[in-house]
Amino acid sequence: MAKRAMIWGAAGGIGRALTEMLRDAGWQVIAVARDASELDAAVDVPIEADISDAFAVQSAVQAASFEVDEVDLWLYAAGDIVSAKVSEIGPGDWRRILDANLSGAYLATHFSLPLLAADAHVFYLGAISERLRLPGLSAYAAAKAGLEAFADALRKEQRGRRVTVVRPGAVATSFWDKVPMRLPKDAATPEKVAGRILQAYVDRQSGTLDLT
Repeated sequence: MAKRAMIWGAAGGIGRALTEMLRDAGWQVIAVARDASELDAAVDVPIEADISDAFAVQSAVQAASFEVDEVDLWLYAAGDIVSAKVSEIGPGDWRRILDANLSGAYLATHFSLPLLAADAHVFYLGAISERLRLPGLSAYAAAKAGLEAFADALRKEQRGRRVTVVRPGAVATSFWDKVPMRLPKDAATPEKVAGRILQAYVDRQSGTLDLT
């Protein structure tokens, strides 16, 4: 039987790369995106959901449960970023960044847990948040630091399952279009990060996966 994966944020650079890699390896992939039209037409199970909406997230998991009995690899790769100083960022933008990077991770996890296999591997796409504590990135850095704390607690609660926070350095995705920083020449490709995630699954690596 083919292994099954569920990818949240499957229309993004890393989510899309992992979705394609898993599908090519014979996995059945449930791909969740805010806009399903942005997903690859060859995706096994495309699902549309706004990760800031609890009901939409719950409905997405329910839809997935009609397609698979359980999920072996689960990845939360949804996210967003904004560059604005604390004195400038409005409550709406702050909430949007926290929803995308932290609260959405909670919602997706909360509703997905009953669908996960007993030995499922749960991944979160994090960031090297201590390097991101720069002017204009308070919301993003706070959300990613919170995500690591959330994952640490979850790991202790879900002892039969592996929980890994992937901490890539710069990755060549559209995220860089939203910040006033130049993409480093040595930025990783989304495919390279996806490959490391899949290898961590094979190696059963839990904890933190630094990709710098």
